[in-house]
Amino acid sequence: MLEPVPDAKNVFYVNLDGDLSKIANDLGLGLLPDEMEKVKQYFGKENRKPTDVELQAIDQAWSEHCCYKSSKPVLEETVFGLESSKKVIAREDAGIMEFDDKHYYAVGLESHNHPSALDPYGGSATGIGGILRDVVCMGAQPIALVDPLFFGELDTPRESLADGVKHPRYLMGGVVAGIRDYGNRVGIPTVAGQVAFHPKYTGNPLVNVGCIGIVEKELMIHSKAGDVGDIYILAGGRTGRDGIHGVTFASRDLDAGSEDDIGAVQLGDPITKEPLMHLCLELNEMNLLTGMKDLGGGGLSCVVGELALDGGFGAKVDLEKVHLKVENMPPWEIWVSESQERMMFTVTPENVEKVLERCKAWDVEAVTIGKVIAEKRNIVNYNGVEILNLDLEFTTGGPVYKRPYNLPEYDVGEAAKLPNYPKNMKQQIIDIISQPEVASKDWVIRQYDHEVRGKTVLKPIQGPIGKEVPGDSSVIKPVDDSWKGLALTSDINPYLMEANPYHGTMSAVEEVCRNLASVGARIDSLADCLCFGNPQRPDIMGQFKASCEALRDAATSIDVPYVSGNVSLYNETADGAIPPTPVLMGIGLVEDIRKCVTSDMKDEGTIWLVGKTKEEMGASLYYRTLGLECKNVPTTDFNSFIPRMEQLIQAIENNEVRACHDISNGGLVLSIIEMCMGGTGAEINLDSDLRSDIELFSESNGRWIVQVAPGFENDFEKRFDFARKIGDVNEKIIFKINDEKIAELTIEEVREKWTRPIWDRLA
Repeated sequence: MLEPVPDAKNVFYVNLDGDLSKIANDLGLGLLPDEMEKVKQYFGKENRKPTDVELQAIDQAWSEHCCYKSSKPVLEETVFGLESSKKVIAREDAGIMEFDDKHYYAVGLESHNHPSALDPYGGSATGIGGILRDVVCMGAQPIALVDPLFFGELDTPRESLADGVKHPRYLMGGVVAGIRDYGNRVGIPTVAGQVAFHPKYTGNPLVNVGCIGIVEKELMIHSKAGDVGDIYILAGGRTGRDGIHGVTFASRDLDAGSEDDIGAVQLGDPITKEPLMHLCLELNEMNLLTGMKDLGGGGLSCVVGELALDGGFGAKVDLEKVHLKVENMPPWEIWVSESQERMMFTVTPENVEKVLERCKAWDVEAVTIGKVIAEKRNIVNYNGVEILNLDLEFTTGGPVYKRPYNLPEYDVGEAAKLPNYPKNMKQQIIDIISQPEVASKDWVIRQYDHEVRGKTVLKPIQGPIGKEVPGDSSVIKPVDDSWKGLALTSDINPYLMEANPYHGTMSAVEEVCRNLASVGARIDSLADCLCFGNPQRPDIMGQFKASCEALRDAATSIDVPYVSGNVSLYNETADGAIPPTPVLMGIGLVEDIRKCVTSDMKDEGTIWLVGKTKEEMGASLYYRTLGLECKNVPTTDFNSFIPRMEQLIQAIENNEVRACHDISNGGLVLSIIEMCMGGTGAEINLDSDLRSDIELFSESNGRWIVQVAPGFENDFEKRFDFARKIGDVNEKIIFKINDEKIAELTIEEVREKWTRPIWDRLA
C-alpha cells in the first residue's frame, strides 16, 4: 500500500487500488468509504498516486468539524442568510458587529467537548486559547470570556460509570481549573456563562467558550491573504505531536477506546499566548499585515489554504522551515498538528524583516514558511521535494450529506393532571432551591478573575459583599471615554430541550433576551454553538432540524442576527446521545452603564411581576423533583414579549427600577429567593386563579420580578399591558396566595440551602 517518495524522508505514496476502508483505517483517517472513492477519483484524474500527506490533509478538511458536511444543508435552510436590520460587518474567525461610531465588537463561540472528556484541564484550557485567537485574528483586543458548561450529575455512583468514563466531579474540577488557569494567566476576565447538569452529559461533557473583543473600525483585519507574492510567517508556539487528528477525533462518538486518542488533545500555554496576542495587535496597528489567521482545527493543513483561497489565491510552503517541539516528526504530522499558540500572518515582501524584528522584540518565535501564489492550489515542499499539490476548491469543498431525519413532536399538548398538593410547601421550596442545577455556582465563579482589565461593570454575582446573588447578565465597559456598554449572557435548559427541541430552543432565545433586558440592555446579536449527537441517526438529525428551525423563527421575531458559532456533532457514548443542546450567547448594548440595575433586592421599593404565569409545567424543576413527566412545556409569544421587553428597558433607563431578575428555572419562587439572599426579604401576595404550587413553580416565559423605586409605581404600571404589584420588602421571605400564607422562610436558612450543594459535592 505504501511506497516511499524518493528523497523525502518519512513520506509515502499510497496505492488506492486496494480496500479503501482498510487503507483509511491503516492511516488513521476518518474518511467514509464514499469519501475515499471521491479521493480515488480525484487522483485518477490527476493521473498519480496521492502521498500520505495529501490524504491526511483531505481527512482534516473533510471532517465534520471543518466542513459541516451533515449540518450544512439544514443550516442553509434555516440559520444561514437570515435577514436582520442589524448589519453583520463580517463573519470570519469571529463575527463583527458595530459598537459605536469608532468601534466594532468581535464575537466568537466554540466548543471543546471531546478533548475535555479525555483531558478536562487541557481540553478546556485550549478551548479558551482557541477562542482568544479567533478574536485576535480580526484585529480585536479580547475583553471578556464566557463559559457555558454541561456535566453529568455530581453525585453519580462511581460503580455506574462505563469503562473509560471519568466521573463528573473529576471532569468539572478539571474543566473549571483549565479555564481558570488559562484565562487568569492571560489576563482576560471570565464574566458570564452557565453550569448545567444532566445525567446524559456523564460521559460527554460540553465545554463551550466564548470571547468578546473590541477593535477600532479602521484596524479590523480580514482572515485572508492580501495578494500574490505575500509571504507566510508562522509565529508563536512550536509545532509538536499534540493535537494530531484533533478534528477527526471530534467528529466521532466517544467510547471506551477513546482514551487512546489522548494525543489529539492540544497542550495550551497561556504564557506563550499572552505576548503573542500583544504582538498580533501591534503588528496590525502598525499596518504590517495583509492577513492574519489562527491555527486551530486542522493546523497548517487548513490555515494555509484557507488564508489563500479566501483571498482568491493559492499557496506554496516549505515545510522543513516549521519550528518543531520534537525532532524527526514525519511531514504529515507537521502538516496536520493542532499544537496551540500559533498564528499565521501574510506580509508583503518589503515588510517581512520589520515583522520578524517585532516578533523578536516580543520574544515570540517566528519564521517565514512560504508565499501566496496565483494558482488556487496548495503546494508543499519538504527539503526541496514536492510532497503535496492539491486543488484548494476540491480540498475545502468537502462532501455534503442530506441526512435522513425523524422530526420530534412540536405540539406541546394539553396540561397533564395536577399532582397532589405539597403537604409542606416550605420543604418543597427548600427542595427546589437546593438542587445543584439552580444552587449557587460561586464555587466556579470565584475561581475566575472577572475584574482583570478593570472593565467589568456588572459582575456574574451581584449585591453586598458576602451576600452576593446571581446576576442575569454581566456588563463590560469597552471604551474608556464612553458610557456605552456591552452586556453578556448565556443560557439553555437541557431538560426543556430534551422534552421539546423546538420550543426548548425558542425558550432559550427568549431567556437570553430576558437576561439582557434585566440589566437594561437591548439584544444586538447572538452566537450559537450547536451540540448534538450522531447525525447519522435520524432521530438526532430530527432534533437538530427542529432546533435550527426554532433558531430561525426566534431570531426573525426579535430581528437579531447569529454572528458567530459552530456545530459540534457526535456528542455520544455507548450509553446514548447528550440532550440536544444549542448553546446560546447573547450580546446586548447598554446606552448608559450608569443606568444598569442588579438583581439583588434593595431595602426600598415595591415588588412587581411583569408577564403572565401559565400552567406550563412540562420539564419544570418542580415536576422533575416529583418524578413527573408532562408534555406541556413553556411556549413563547414574541408578539407580546417584545413590547414588554422594550418597556422594561425604558423603565430602567428612566430610573424607575431598583432591582430586576427574570423568572426561569425554578419559577417565581426561586427568582424571589435569589433576589432576597442579598439581605433584604420580601412579602409576596399573589392574587391567582392558579393553584398555589403552579403559581410559585411555573416556568412560563416572558416574565420578570421587578423592584420599582419609590414614587415611580404609577409610571411603571402605565408602561405595561400586564404588570401587577405582588409585594413589599420584609425582614423574612413570605409567600401568600390570595392573602393566605403558604410558606415563611428566613434569609439565612435559604442562603445556606442554596449555597452548599455544589461545595458539598466538590469538597
